[in-house]
Amino acid sequence: MYIIADSGSTKTQWCVVDAQGVATSYFTSGINAVMMTSEQIKAVLTDEYTGPKEGIEAVYFYGAGCGPSFPAATATLAEVVNEFFGCSKLEATSDLVASARAVCGHEAGIACILGTGANSCYYDGEEIVKNVRPLGFILGDEGSGAVMGKKLLADVLKGLFPEDLTKLFYEDYPYEYIDFINNVYNKPRPQPNRFMASMTRFLSKHIDRPECAKIVEQSFTEFVERNVLQYEQAKECPISFVGSIAYYFRPQLEKVLNAYGLKIGNISQVPMDGLVEFHKNAK
Repeated sequence: MYIIADSGSTKTQWCVVDAQGVATSYFTSGINAVMMTSEQIKAVLTDEYTGPKEGIEAVYFYGAGCGPSFPAATATLAEVVNEFFGCSKLEATSDLVASARAVCGHEAGIACILGTGANSCYYDGEEIVKNVRPLGFILGDEGSGAVMGKKLLADVLKGLFPEDLTKLFYEDYPYEYIDFINNVYNKPRPQPNRFMASMTRFLSKHIDRPECAKIVEQSFTEFVERNVLQYEQAKECPISFVGSIAYYFRPQLEKVLNAYGLKIGNISQVPMDGLVEFHKNAK
């Protein structure tokens, strides 16, 4: 019996796979090893995890703040998780590795994350070979929910949207100008990237309007040009995606990829199903 954990900032999914290959999921708060102390990580496990602890042979933990770029945080996380489950094998690595394994399996390809944030890599079927830096929603994260929301909000506040669409926007987001500014620049919670990413619901609801479709397609175009095309294998191997933005705006994403003559691979809302298959095939 082993566990696959997929952890974001707000939620961690713990998928327990038994000897018959049956997968059962349990959920706790998110664990970010960079942002949390060992005591805080331990408290999440102790207070919230309700799945089995005995007989766990291995834990494969994927999350932001894990992997070679964060050796100290990864070591801390591994120590706490290993102590909690008492497993003989533990692997803690990044959410980007999770995405690559989920959508590429054991085959080579370019794996991308398009959710609140964005990321990408070239994966050779075993490990990440190259990663174009995502840079966050201020300097980068093209194609992400945060950047799409930023473009939408800027267009509305600058008066670039038609009157009827602007009215619909304010019906969904009944804020004053100063409220938008405070949420983006001054309030730590909700984080500005999440606040702006939440506005992609409006884009999805009104995707038939050219003003909304343009924002989505421009964002995907920027993601392809500034990220995907940086990989020399881009024209040769499939481009696969994990994340809600890729999943819900799939028609617009496929349109942009086709325009660049790129081969479309797998598109999945979450990585867990693919990770379960990956680890079954790896055993």
